[in-house]
Amino acid sequence: MQNTDNAIAKATVLAEALPYIQDFSGSTVLVKVGGSVMESEENLVSLLGDIAFLDAVGIKVVIVHGGGKAISRALKESGLEPKFVDGLRVTDGPAMEIVRRTLNNVVNADLVKKLQALKTNARPVHGNWMFTAEKITTPDRGFVGEPVEVDVRIVNEMLDAGIVPVVTPLGTGRDGQLYNVNADSAAAALAKALKVRKFAVVSDVPGLLRDPADPSTLLPTLRLSSVAKLKEEGIISGGMLPKIEGCEDAIRAGVKKVHLVDGRMPHSLLLEIFTREGVGTEITE
Repeated sequence: MQNTDNAIAKATVLAEALPYIQDFSGSTVLVKVGGSVMESEENLVSLLGDIAFLDAVGIKVVIVHGGGKAISRALKESGLEPKFVDGLRVTDGPAMEIVRRTLNNVVNADLVKKLQALKTNARPVHGNWMFTAEKITTPDRGFVGEPVEVDVRIVNEMLDAGIVPVVTPLGTGRDGQLYNVNADSAAAALAKALKVRKFAVVSDVPGLLRDPADPSTLLPTLRLSSVAKLKEEGIISGGMLPKIEGCEDAIRAGVKKVHLVDGRMPHSLLLEIFTREGVGTEITE
């Protein structure tokens, strides 16, 4: 009887999700996967399972990933000390090559392999193929750029062919120089260019907290009109700055829904898309 009850409970959940599946089928969802989420195999398996599910029910998924901790480890192994300014990595010439190699050959390759093991037709897209970047000069962080143009042709062709693009946050300057691009900024630029239905930023925090040490201070909703004040108060700072600023840009460009999602919560992405309650912080105009 217990097995039957469990089966009925599972069927009930699927039935409740049906209207959301029908609503989102054929839509495009962009998922930014933070490097911190990928540090936990359990969290990553859950998230990739959610992405495989979305793909299986006809939702077009694009992934942009970070890789900060993997890059920091690779830098230290090479005798280089990781440095950050305002949440963005300082990247000189030797560091740039390590960033490129780690993002393309390690982090991206691992995500693609794991998704393919879930029967998802995932393929790598090196961001420097599509992001035109300009050097950030104030302050100068070396070969760190911000995306100023996005050529979405390759991503659209892949989506039309039923492929899940897995994108690295790299850009190419107009002079051919390779730039390290913050993954949140890259994801937001791509979300804007694709005009996605939903943009989910998945990291290892519950969302935006008034007090980073107290999960009960979660802000379930953040309006753009409140962002400036929260920056002044120091609530939006450090690594949260590029996340929120990227979300702001995406909303102003017409992206309908932007969410900060806690990747440590099992099946957080499915909860966000297929339930009324959702999770994390929803950012609205």
